[in-house]
Amino acid sequence: MNIKITGTGSYIPSTIEKNEDFYNHEFLNADGSKINSTNEVIVHKFKAITGIEERRYVKPELNNSDIAFYAAEKAIADAKIDKETLDYIIVAHNYGDIKHNTAQSDTVPSIASRVKHLLQIKNPRCVGYDLLFGCPGWIEGVIQANAFIKSGLAKRCLVIGSETLSRVVDEHDRDSMIYSDGAGAVIIEETAEEGGIISHETATFALDEAHFIYFGKTNKPETASQRKYIKMYGRKIYEFALTNVPLALKSCLDKSGYVIGDVKKILIHQANEKMDEAIVKRFYKLHDMEMPEGIMPMSIGMLGNSSVATVPTLYDMILKGKLENQEIKKGDVIMFASVGAGMNINAIVYKH
Repeated sequence: MNIKITGTGSYIPSTIEKNEDFYNHEFLNADGSKINSTNEVIVHKFKAITGIEERRYVKPELNNSDIAFYAAEKAIADAKIDKETLDYIIVAHNYGDIKHNTAQSDTVPSIASRVKHLLQIKNPRCVGYDLLFGCPGWIEGVIQANAFIKSGLAKRCLVIGSETLSRVVDEHDRDSMIYSDGAGAVIIEETAEEGGIISHETATFALDEAHFIYFGKTNKPETASQRKYIKMYGRKIYEFALTNVPLALKSCLDKSGYVIGDVKKILIHQANEKMDEAIVKRFYKLHDMEMPEGIMPMSIGMLGNSSVATVPTLYDMILKGKLENQEIKKGDVIMFASVGAGMNINAIVYKH
């Protein structure tokens, strides 16, 4: 029995927020003090580190569940399946639905139930639930779908990664420039075709690392609002990721039976271009190899960091020929990998 991705879909928001759009922001340090640099210098340094030139935001009338639905529709159509035959709808996200100009996260009913409603699926045996696992949520959803199918509890699953981070960013925090919105979805099912999910690895580091990414107050303390925003300790995350993600990738590959030379692409969570490159370089260094050119496709430069959506949207873009000089051929061995709040790490070896 092989368990494969048989359809993909994504929703890339149409509103483009360029780096220059941040020139008029009042950026402050975490303690509220002024930063001794112009916004032009701040943005220039940001681009050099992250590789981000622009990012996408959803329109005011759209919510997270809406864009998750749009991606799901495309994946269902791509897989050419009857939506009523879905056994599970698993939606990875972090903040639920946050309506434009509101502060409260709405997670009742679940995003998965909302997506099922929007898809107009009648079958009550199609079970929908949400998965909160930080940025690695979509990959973890794929791992869970694989387990359901392997155990006989399901034959076909829809796994979505969707987020609207533009609704939880502090405009006074430089890190706000990293985040973006987007949604990606896949259909996973049992198939007679060769390949599919070969091995996987997951870990949660929470002893000292649990709060590296957290919900915190604005950098402008005199603001009366009690609203909380996504915050992170960037240096700690960078050091953690460089130490632990390459080891997780190696462990996952070792379990697969394949060797490093078999890997054609590594689709890593689009968190930060410099960090991702350093992770993959260190992974190859563990095998006494240099990182091959073109092994790590990147979409962060134009799409930003959309958390759970980065890997499935990247995968869909490559398969649909929307990423220049990148392709995945039938039979290619690829890896999915992510790191994020938790701190969680996961990886999959997959034969296309």
